[in-house]
Amino acid sequence: MKTRQGLTPLNLINSEEVERVFNEFKPNWVIHCAAERRPDVAEKDPERTETLNVKIPGHLAKLAKSLKYTLVYISTDYVFDGTSPPYTPSAQTNPLQLYGRTKRDGEEAVLSVSGAKVVILRVPVLYGPAPSNADSAINILLDVVQDQSGKQYKMDHYATRYPTNVVDIAGFLKRLSEPFTKYEICLVFAGILGLAHGHIVPDAEPPKDATSRPRDCQLYTKETEDLARLAGLEPGGLGFECGFEEWWRGYLVGTV
Repeated sequence: MKTRQGLTPLNLINSEEVERVFNEFKPNWVIHCAAERRPDVAEKDPERTETLNVKIPGHLAKLAKSLKYTLVYISTDYVFDGTSPPYTPSAQTNPLQLYGRTKRDGEEAVLSVSGAKVVILRVPVLYGPAPSNADSAINILLDVVQDQSGKQYKMDHYATRYPTNVVDIAGFLKRLSEPFTKYEICLVFAGILGLAHGHIVPDAEPPKDATSRPRDCQLYTKETEDLARLAGLEPGGLGFECGFEEWWRGYLVGTV
């Protein structure tokens, strides 16, 4: 199991362990990335693949309902058959292999839990920082190119892929799940400036003597992003090129 310092290992197959850890952590958001992502391996072990790609996401969606967190389920472009791109979110799925079918079934499993807050993000093939090149279907091609031993490789030149950097996906997900209270913002500032924050006390009660304000007014931004693209801008042109803390760190460190 690959676990970096500061992270807690969790056996997702053990539902009781998952429930215990989630009840301890009390998450607001859960980004579910774990899966059997290798189509060839999936075909050889369909039962395990079904467990990882369908049953576990369904269980996490049920916990999302009971524990009141938002579940982000990472899916794949392999839920489509590749015959009529580009695909919209509402396009008819037609997976060609067990991997794609189980990821499609995983989508249906999380969406079937009434009352659960669920986001499905379909991503193409990923590349980027990885412990081993073998962890990415793109990174592994470096090993092929660097093998100058004379060995010959037959390389696919038929299927078109859209490699996406995992750092970009992580950045998008971070912004998607980056809400703050004013107290939490103060903690961010204190951390950046290296200042104590014991004099600031969190107040989780609804304001009684102040002007009423809504508790959560998260805005749906798809239309804004679509308009930006029509104007020839990328989402970064709208000021989303870095996260909240990252921007403030650069701003404050540069002015202190």
